Amino acid sequence: MKKIGFVDLYISEWHANNYPAWIKSAAEKLGMDYKVAYAWAMEAVSPVDGRTTDEWCEAFGVEKCDTLEELCEKSDVILLLAPSNPEVHLALAERVFPFGKPTYVDKTFAPDLDTAKRIFELGETYGTPFFSTSALRYAKEIGEFMGAKNLLLTGGGSNLPEYVIHLVEMAVTLVKNPMKRVKCEPVGRQVLIRVEGDENQLMMVYSPALGYSVCGEFADGKLVKKDVGSEFFPNLIEDILVFFETGKLPFDPRETLEVMRIRDGILAACDSPETWIQI
Repeated sequence: MKKIGFVDLYISEWHANNYPAWIKSAAEKLGMDYKVAYAWAMEAVSPVDGRTTDEWCEAFGVEKCDTLEELCEKSDVILLLAPSNPEVHLALAERVFPFGKPTYVDKTFAPDLDTAKRIFELGETYGTPFFSTSALRYAKEIGEFMGAKNLLLTGGGSNLPEYVIHLVEMAVTLVKNPMKRVKCEPVGRQVLIRVEGDENQLMMVYSPALGYSVCGEFADGKLVKKDVGSEFFPNLIEDILVFFETGKLPFDPRETLEVMRIRDGILAACDSPETWIQI
């Protein structure tokens, strides 16, 4: 059995609470033998529900490690979580990556592009295989829009800085040509986002009230719209286990840096509404 270590800012949060069951199901489906065996968190008490690391570990049948280094030594592979706090990912990677264990870094990969590049440098320094993505990359509906010229993406979440990653990840999955400029128009808590490159243009609509969807215009003029309803998180977990098993990255890691570059542009454009920001 290969043992997975969970590293988090605080362990009782939505991802850590749901990943163990998905990992169990994915391992059974793929005929692999993986188990969430260890956990360590920077903070002992979750601000989400007040549950302590000890209580979480008891509930999930996981061994709490007293130090991050203990977890890294015992684990075969590592999930670096803290999905709502990318600002801690660099500091955690600085302690995790020297062990060289295959690592998945949860979304959002980093707070900004410069920090993302530093994490990549750490991976190269220590020869640590890793990848990161929003789970929306694994929505099956996205595959139907490969080759679409003009795209309209919608999505929500409680706040734009954290949840816009999902829209950007879908965009980068579909559009392989570099995007060059971004413009945002806030409408109350909602934001219209336009992103353009030399060959592609796309529109994103963020609103806390919106579900995820993709609308694309194809070369023959046909318009297609799909709501995202597939089980993208279980699909992601399967790819994480395949990566852990084979060491092969599921997509070009440069796409993660492109996601961060566009996200930086969107956040900057929100600070200067209706102004084109070069990225």
